[in-house]
Amino acid sequence: MERSKRMSILPPAMLWLASGCAATAPAYVTPGPEAQPARQAQPAREAGVDERVTAVEKRVNEMGQRVQTLEGGVAGAQSRAEDAARKAEGVNSRLTRLWTNRFNQKTADSLEVYFSPDSIDLSDAAQTALTAVVNEMKAHPTLTVELGGYTDPRGPLDYNYALSQRRVDAVRRFLMDRGIQLARIQAASLGPISSADIPDVKKRRVTLRLMVDQE
Repeated sequence: MERSKRMSILPPAMLWLASGCAATAPAYVTPGPEAQPARQAQPAREAGVDERVTAVEKRVNEMGQRVQTLEGGVAGAQSRAEDAARKAEGVNSRLTRLWTNRFNQKTADSLEVYFSPDSIDLSDAAQTALTAVVNEMKAHPTLTVELGGYTDPRGPLDYNYALSQRRVDAVRRFLMDRGIQLARIQAASLGPISSADIPDVKKRRVTLRLMVDQE
């Protein structure tokens, strides 16, 4: 009752302020649980981005390593090709000179190596003679050698031509194994010797002629 009387005697302006303050009082609301996942999703997305960036960097590094490997292989292949080209150029130059001087050579020396019947094996005497040829050709780089392979007339003709070729190949291989270039060796299989004036033991042979360019 007393309170009602006191309120009734308050000025109108004071009554208005009291009612306005009560109407506009701020409301403080605690966030509910539904807001928590949104805040937790952000770190998860960032972690996913980091993983993708790491994967991309790994692939880039692997590609860089493969490129370096390919570059090394290309450089090695180019070096080998250049070496092969230089060697081929040297052989071509030598063959050109030999072809140019093919009618301008003379025999510097000659010898013969002999074989057993139906054999292409080089005897000790044959190897000794061929070693002397190797030493002579190394001491005189302008020398070339011509090989001619022969057989005795016994047996089929085609067999004898093949045998004479195998004998020439055996002598040529001996020379090349000891450092004589293929370009300095000319060879031909000439088959059987039918002359009755030559004994068969002398027909089974490879003839070598050391050739030198005429001055």
